[in-house]
Amino acid sequence: MKLIVEDLGLIDYESAWKLQDEYAAEIATGVRPPTLLLLEHPHVYTFGRSGHAENLLWNESQLKEKGISVHWVDRGGDVTYHGPGQLVGYPLIPLTPLRPDRSQEDDAVLDESLRPVRSDYVGYVRKLEKTLIGAIMRLGLVTGQRSGKSGVWIQADVHSRCLHCQPADRKKPAKLAAIGVKVDARGITRHGFALNVNPAMEYFDGINACGLNEPIVSLADLIDPVPPMVLVKDEIKSAFIKNF
Repeated sequence: MKLIVEDLGLIDYESAWKLQDEYAAEIATGVRPPTLLLLEHPHVYTFGRSGHAENLLWNESQLKEKGISVHWVDRGGDVTYHGPGQLVGYPLIPLTPLRPDRSQEDDAVLDESLRPVRSDYVGYVRKLEKTLIGAIMRLGLVTGQRSGKSGVWIQADVHSRCLHCQPADRKKPAKLAAIGVKVDARGITRHGFALNVNPAMEYFDGINACGLNEPIVSLADLIDPVPPMVLVKDEIKSAFIKNF
């Protein structure tokens, strides 16, 4: 599968969201090859389809003071933060359709053009996690998955090395990268992952990230010196091409 990787630099959330729609339509019709967008966003909180407004902890005045916009979007998951110093990746790729169970289908619906493409959503999320884990390993940090929770995590023994983290938090696993995706009716993926490289971590104080009340960390908390963004992008790109 040919893959285009586009580095968009710093781009506002709405522009990137519209670009995903445009590219996904082109990919679905074969006009564009599968595409991975790598970028950073200005400060923004986004709520997914499982979002709960009470997980936004700052009021309107605080949001305005901090220069944070808020968007409710069509990805999975609850609330998350994006901002400068965080690498965001939006893979726009067609997933292999799952074979439908014909025995349970309504015989009246036989036109394949009317049927949304069924894809392995969970398998795709797990593959994204493993891709990030491999890239982060090459940067010098051991991470992993947690049963029942999406994203990329460090264990408590690794978290204990974070000198800037709260003492109580350092005894717990912590989230390094968040994942929230959508697979549209044509089987094209949208949204993706957010890896904390060296963002201003105080912005996570304004939300209960993903509704989990779990510690959040960055590469800068654990690797000294922190890898430059250009190197992180190169490792993510290589791992993505290898795995997808």
